[in-house]
Amino acid sequence: MNTDPIADYLTRVRNAIKANQRVVEIPASNLKKEITKVLFDKGYIANYKFEDNGPQGNIKVALKYHPVTKVSAIRTLTRVSKPGLRKYAGMDTMPRVLNGLGIAIVSTSKGVMTDKEARQQNIGGEVLCFVY
Repeated sequence: MNTDPIADYLTRVRNAIKANQRVVEIPASNLKKEITKVLFDKGYIANYKFEDNGPQGNIKVALKYHPVTKVSAIRTLTRVSKPGLRKYAGMDTMPRVLNGLGIAIVSTSKGVMTDKEARQQNIGGEVLCFVY
């Protein structure tokens, strides 16, 4: 059994990028689906597909690479809030990743969003991960 499914999600994506794979398949959950949507909206992944086969389903994520240099759009994926130590941030203490060049994915009372969107809506929440 996985104790931290979000860390597993990030590790699968990280490993697929290091192996230069185009598509990675991840067991689905509602939170993972929301994180995938945020990554797609911000341009870090090329596409995604939710498959409902079996009790849980899968997420197929198509990774995005530069056409000439073959460098991934995602350079770093870092888990911030862990099951043993949750990290929460208010609207005023929301972290900025690479001075605004990266994103922090935050789980708020109004859903999963980026740090910038959370600041605009004046809400805080649990900082799940940093992406840049």
